Amino acid sequence: MVPFVLASASPARRRLLQQIGIDPIVQSSNFDESVIQATTPIELVRLLARCKAETVAQTYLPPALILGCDSVLVLGGEIYGKPASTEVAIARWQRMRGQTGHLLTGHALIDLAQGRTCVEVESTQVVFADISDAEIAAYVASGEPLACAGCFALDGQGGAFVEKIIGTPSNVIGLSLPLLRRMLLSLGYTLPALQSKK
Repeated sequence: MVPFVLASASPARRRLLQQIGIDPIVQSSNFDESVIQATTPIELVRLLARCKAETVAQTYLPPALILGCDSVLVLGGEIYGKPASTEVAIARWQRMRGQTGHLLTGHALIDLAQGRTCVEVESTQVVFADISDAEIAAYVASGEPLACAGCFALDGQGGAFVEKIIGTPSNVIGLSLPLLRRMLLSLGYTLPALQSKK
C-alpha cells in the first residue's frame, strides 16, 4: 500500500478520510500562513494547501501521497479564516447570521512516486440561520468556533446554525471527498487501493 499522509492536524479531516476507509498518517505542516500573499480567496486556499503539502512532503521518500488542505469562508467580499479571539468570533457571527457564504477548500495532492502534484479548489454555499445574540454568545463560549475557518463546525454544535448547504457537505467540514476521489483518479489511483484492509 502507498502511504497516505494528511498534512493537517485537523481531527475532522482525519475522520473524513477514515469514513471512506483511508487511515492516514497525520503530520501537521506547521507552515507559517502569514508569508502567503494572494489577491483572491481561491488563490489563497490553493497556495496554502500546496505549501502545507510541500512542507510535509520534504520529510518523506517515495512512494507516498501527501494531502494538504486549507479552508476559508467568503462572505460579503471578506475572507474569514480562524478567528483570532472571542470578540472577533462574536462580531463575525453577527455579520454571518441570516446570510449566505461560500466555503472554499483548497486541496493539494502530491504523488512522490510520480513526482506529480494535483491542486484543486471546491466551493460550497452555506446558508446561515438568523440566530440571536444569546445563541451567538453561547456558541462562541463553547470554544468550537475559535478552532474553525468561518467560525463554525458543520459536524459539531455549529450544524444547528446552518439552514442549508448547496454543494458538497464534506467540503464544509474541511475536505471534499468527491473531489479527492477525482484527484486520486487523475494520478492513477483508486480508493480501494488506498483503503485499510481489515
